Amino acid sequence: MAQMSKNARNSSATQTFNCPCGGEIKMKSLFVSGKLKNVAECQKCNRQERKPRDFR
Repeated sequence: MAQMSKNARNSSATQTFNCPCGGEIKMKSLFVSGKLKNVAECQKCNRQERKPRDFR
């Protein structure tokens, strides 16, 4: 049987990000003034940052 290529392998790695307040960070897409912006928002304290790593 033939080997599967490295790009075709099925890997399901999901990252979860946590805010210092203890809440979970979710990524959202907002449509603001004609442009699409990606924003990371904490579910607990409603703080918004550009990237999940900016919460540190």
